[in-house]
Amino acid sequence: MILKFELNAKNKITAIGVLGVPVLTYSLGIISWRLEEVRNTDGKTRKVLTMYKMYHQKADRDRLYVKRKEGGTGLLQNDAIYITETINIAGYLNTKYIEYQFVNILNSHERNQPNMNSTIKAAATVAEELKQSNENSDTKWKPFNT
Repeated sequence: MILKFELNAKNKITAIGVLGVPVLTYSLGIISWRLEEVRNTDGKTRKVLTMYKMYHQKADRDRLYVKRKEGGTGLLQNDAIYITETINIAGYLNTKYIEYQFVNILNSHERNQPNMNSTIKAAATVAEELKQSNENSDTKWKPFNT
């Protein structure tokens, strides 16, 4: 819907970031997403951008997610949003469960969930993957909100 309006490219990407990303961010805390599903939404986003001539199929995929000041488009990557939000939710559940009774109940429920449905276990898996990839690469990735 945003892409149908006659806005310039910068304003369209900003509108996607302001209106579309919060919907995904909010749903990450409620729906049990897997990282593969989030990556599929990234592909669908690129497909829709291609349909509205905002992105070319053969263009550099990384440039789409680089900040505008650094020469990119400035679109937020769904993988990074998922990783950050999952780690932040698990961190909140692990630190606040002592203070609040309902968070304690939620935390105990999360710990009893199977691996694929537990936010805490998903965050541990993602954090371990990030740790391994950071050890293997020169650049260090840090979560956005920490």
